[in-house]
Amino acid sequence: MVKTFKFIYSIIIFLSPFLVVMNVDGELIKCTMDADCPTSLNRKWLCINNICRKMSCTLRCW
Repeated sequence: MVKTFKFIYSIIIFLSPFLVVMNVDGELIKCTMDADCPTSLNRKWLCINNICRKMSCTLRCW
């Protein structure tokens, strides 16, 4: 009985990261120029192929 619970518990622990992190980037933001993209302090957004893409920065981007 205890071995069954340990097995089920370990399966839940092993599979939970795969179930939680399914949608990392989220919805695509359409744009025509860089000004259409959102602003952020730690990422610079660029309009590439009419979709806003995040470019990471080591320090503040602006």
